[in-house]
Amino acid sequence: MSGIKLVGIGACVPKRRMTNADFTKIIDTTDEWIVSHTGIEERRYCETETHSDLCIEAAKKALEHAKVSPEEISVCIVATVSAEHLTPSASCLVQSALGLSANTVCLDINAACTGFISALHTAQCLLAASEKSYALVIGAEVLSRFINYEDRGTCILFGDGAGAAVVEFGEDYPSISAQLGSRGDADILQIAGVGKNEPNYLTMKGTAVFKFAVETVPKCMDEVLEKAKLTTDDIDIFAFHQANARIIDTVVKRRELPAERCFKNIQKYGNTSAASIPLLLSELYEDGSLKDGARMLLLGFGGGLTWGGAVMSFGERRGKTI
Repeated sequence: MSGIKLVGIGACVPKRRMTNADFTKIIDTTDEWIVSHTGIEERRYCETETHSDLCIEAAKKALEHAKVSPEEISVCIVATVSAEHLTPSASCLVQSALGLSANTVCLDINAACTGFISALHTAQCLLAASEKSYALVIGAEVLSRFINYEDRGTCILFGDGAGAAVVEFGEDYPSISAQLGSRGDADILQIAGVGKNEPNYLTMKGTAVFKFAVETVPKCMDEVLEKAKLTTDDIDIFAFHQANARIIDTVVKRRELPAERCFKNIQKYGNTSAASIPLLLSELYEDGSLKDGARMLLLGFGGGLTWGGAVMSFGERRGKTI
């Protein structure tokens, strides 16, 4: 069965740090409370940077890492809920900035915090019908645009950033065995859109999201592993959507996963929605944890409600045209 593997990764975050100490100056909270309830110590906010800036810089790093030229890219997908425009899409802006060819398939995907996994699955399907072997998959968010500082339980959670991946298609690569799902519980986590009253703040029912995540993620994990004919012992890296450290810790404990293979960086970036998994993978590559041949289990969950998981391998590009 044909599939894709990860051959390049890159990330970009804004310069401005919004620490817990900064929040204590504007809302009734403490650093101790935020850390104990979320695991977050700081997050990044855009000031001069734009959504496109983050996407483009992360994509450049991923292409450089993969040693893939813009002309070799067949598919460009941006997973996001916070693009600068309804149209043109963020992916088209990336295409223009990087000089991707005119026949590159460009589209944005809105699956909230599951977006990066949905985009990987879509890229695999599109590459199967392409004469080229490579896709550029980006998760990017500027959620600081939608923060309501009067909502003390939610405003502390979210940050901005982008992560990009270059994936290579191969007839002899295993499928990523993506398992995706959704249910229309729209009132649990949402951002109002065009035609709604302004300001269009992000709203979330935290307790409901927590319950949803700790029930759904383990089930999704089992389904992906069964589909891939693997067990948790076969996984080198468990990369969860970085929504809340307590959610991740609860899932790890309930499934008795090896803590040394379950990674977190939420303390530095907060919840960056579709960007969180590629941001994490980029850091793991930079610190040497993501090694050639590593098998990763990616797990996301978020607004919609949506959820998804996929198994991927990491390694150098083969460079063979399919």
